[in-house]
Amino acid sequence: MKILLATQKPFAAAAVEGISGILTEAGHEVVKLEKYAAQEDLVAAVGDVDAIIIRSDKVTSEVIAAAPKLKIVVRAGAGFDNVDLAAASERRIVVMNTPGQNSNAVAELALALMIFMARTQFTPATGSEVQGKRLGVQAYGNVGRLVGEKARALGMEVCAFDPFLSDEQIIAGKATPVHSLEELYSASDYLSIHIPALPSTIKSIGYDLISKMPKGACLVNTARKEVIDEDGLAKALRERADLKYVADVAPDNYDALREEFGLRVFATPKKMGAQTSEANINAGLAAARQIVDFFATGNTKFQVNKW
Repeated sequence: MKILLATQKPFAAAAVEGISGILTEAGHEVVKLEKYAAQEDLVAAVGDVDAIIIRSDKVTSEVIAAAPKLKIVVRAGAGFDNVDLAAASERRIVVMNTPGQNSNAVAELALALMIFMARTQFTPATGSEVQGKRLGVQAYGNVGRLVGEKARALGMEVCAFDPFLSDEQIIAGKATPVHSLEELYSASDYLSIHIPALPSTIKSIGYDLISKMPKGACLVNTARKEVIDEDGLAKALRERADLKYVADVAPDNYDALREEFGLRVFATPKKMGAQTSEANINAGLAAARQIVDFFATGNTKFQVNKW
């Protein structure tokens, strides 16, 4: 099978070498499209490929239509909103992610952002400590559990809300379960978001939830910018001079927020959650192994689309 490694933002060299080794050892041909200039380059590259490995690259309906032999797309990472699932499902193309491979990197970043904001973005101003503070985790999956684990090591109290988990499962993850988002936001000095961008979650976090947070609270978003209602965020920050917001992807209104609220708001220059050499390698190798297994045995364990 012909496997395309399509990465506008390339994997680390060690990851590319490992991916190529895994695929070629299994008898597959590997072709690479790295640092391409435009979406049209990806469309042009997929005409004869059987599988694609991507990072943040966009597998649109146009890409899928241009790939008559395509059988599987693997997104090296947890999020998969950059793939047109409906178009893939219509063609019965399997779409997978690689859950858990970037989790530690994202969790470490979430804690780093909390400390960064607690210390007033490392300016000379007096900051605060995270020890003894209450951390709420919205979605207690791979990343959420690691955030909770690291927060407990820093002396934080951890509670979590996840409608897909039972109280027993959350307790087994050493967090206190809460039973509504309103309860979670009301109880959290720091609130770490780990939900995907879905029709049901886009702009789901806005004024009503944010304004319920305790005095001096900080909302931490290492998920997707789309889950935040930016107008509602601005309104809450405007009415509550004690609230803070930090993210690893800038909201669309970031410049305006930064100008109005100064050190109470911060966003990294680009999506940083998976930007470690370890996560880069882990996700890439996992994607290659999943493709090998799919063609060898039909394993679709990590499939995220349905038909």
